[in-house]
Amino acid sequence: MNHSEVKRKVEQWGRWELTLEGPSEGNPFQEVTFGARFQFKNRVVEADGFYDGEGKYRIRFMPDRTGAWSYVTRSNCPQLHGLSGEFNCVGPSKGNHGPVRVNLRFGFVYEDGKRYLPFGTTCYHWTHDMDEQLEELTLQTLQTSPFNKIRMCLLPTRDMCPPAIAFAGTCPEDVDRTRFNPSFFRHLERRLDDLQRLGIEADLVLFHPYDKGHWGFDGMSWEEDTFYLKYVISRLAAYRNVWWSLSNEYDFNKNKTVDDWDRLIQYVRRNDPYEHLRSIHNGTKMYKSSMLYDFNKPWITHQSIQHWDPELTTDWRAACPKPVVIDEISYEGNSSRRWGNISGQELTHRFWEAMSRGGSVGHGESFNGMATRAWISTGGVLYGEAVERIAFLRRFMEEGPADWIQAKQDGTYGLYYFGRRQPVYYTLELSEDQRYKLEFIDTWNMTIEHMEGTCSGKARIRLPGKPYFALRVTIA
Repeated sequence: MNHSEVKRKVEQWGRWELTLEGPSEGNPFQEVTFGARFQFKNRVVEADGFYDGEGKYRIRFMPDRTGAWSYVTRSNCPQLHGLSGEFNCVGPSKGNHGPVRVNLRFGFVYEDGKRYLPFGTTCYHWTHDMDEQLEELTLQTLQTSPFNKIRMCLLPTRDMCPPAIAFAGTCPEDVDRTRFNPSFFRHLERRLDDLQRLGIEADLVLFHPYDKGHWGFDGMSWEEDTFYLKYVISRLAAYRNVWWSLSNEYDFNKNKTVDDWDRLIQYVRRNDPYEHLRSIHNGTKMYKSSMLYDFNKPWITHQSIQHWDPELTTDWRAACPKPVVIDEISYEGNSSRRWGNISGQELTHRFWEAMSRGGSVGHGESFNGMATRAWISTGGVLYGEAVERIAFLRRFMEEGPADWIQAKQDGTYGLYYFGRRQPVYYTLELSEDQRYKLEFIDTWNMTIEHMEGTCSGKARIRLPGKPYFALRVTIA
C-alpha cells in the first residue's frame, strides 16, 4: 500500500487526492466500494472514491474551508478501510474563485463572491478523438475567445468511432458496461484542468439521444445508468469548474420518461458532495415546438433551454425564478440543417435580445468546407462573425449591474434593445429625482455613442432609426 501518495497541503476549492494500492482481480469497478469521510471542525463531507485500473484506488476531495481537515477511508476491502490522515487547506491562488453558484435568483456568482456571467459555447466531442494537435488548437482558440463555459459530451454518438470511450471496449460489439476505461477519463481530466486554467466552466453532458441503439448507452437500465453516474461523479466532482447537464435533448430519447430523468437528476444531486450546478436540456422541432423540462423542480439549479426565440426569455423568467441559459439558440454556419445556418448578425441579435431580457445565451458554429470541422463537433478554429460581437457584449454587460432587470425596475440602470425594429423616437419613463445619461450602442459595429446632456422623468429620445441598436441609461 502506498499511503504516502497524498497531498499534505491543498488550496481552497483545489483538488486533494489520495492514491492507495488495492485488489485488481475480478471486477474492482463493481466489487470494491471505496470512499472517505472528511471533517473540518464540525463540518463533515462524505465522498466516494474510484478504481483507476492497475490496482490503484483514488479519492478526490475539494475542500471549501481553510484550515486542518482530517479523513478516514471506508471500504468493503480491509486493505482500503479505516486509513486516516490530515491535510491543510490554504487560501485560493489567483484566479481560483471556487465553483459557480446561483445568485439573486436569476444570476450566478463564484463561491468567493465574484460575479459570473455565462458566455458559453458548444464543442460536443472535442476530446473524444484524442487528437492532441486539434485539442491544443481548440484551447488556443478558447483562450482568445469571450467564452467562459463549454458544453461537452461524455458519451459518443452512433456515427463516431473514437479510440477510447468511457466504458471498457472499443466498438459496440465488445463494450463492457460493467467496467470503465480509466485512460479515457485521464485524458478528459487533463482537458478539464486546461479549461480550469483558462477560467472556463465545463458543462458536462452526461447522456444524449444520438446513440439510437448503436452503442446501447441511450437505453441502459437504471442500474447501468447509476453505475455510470456514480463513477463519473466520483472522478470528476472534485473539479471546481464542472457543471452537470443530465442530457442533451432529453425528450428525444424514447427509452426514458420524465420520471426516469427526475430520478437520475436526484441521484446526481444526492451523490455530488459539492452541489455543482445541475440542469437538463430539451430538444425542439425547429421553429415548430419545444418541450421544456419543468425547471421549478427543486433538484434543478438553472434553466438550460434550446429555443430559437430569445423574446421568450421574459416568459421563462416569469414562469420559474431561476437563471435562464439558452444553451442552444441555433448556430452560425452554412450547414444544411436549419439549426446550423443562421448568420453572425442573427446570432448576435439573439444574444442581445435574450440578455436585455435577463437571460444568457450559448454560442455555436457549424461551418462546412473549412480547414477544420464544425466547431460544435470537434472544436478547432472559429470562423464566424459573431464571436467578436459576443466579446463586445460580454464587456458591455460586465460593466453593468449583476441583476440588470432589477436595476431597471429600481430606476438605477436601463438597457433597451430594439432588435430588428428601427424606431426614430422612444419615450423613457424615468425617475423625476435623478438625472440620467444616455448612450446609443451599435451592436453590430460595436460602437458606443454618448448623447449630449442628461434627462429625467418622461423623456422622448431621438434614436438612430436603424436595426440592431440598444440604448443604455445610467445615473449621471
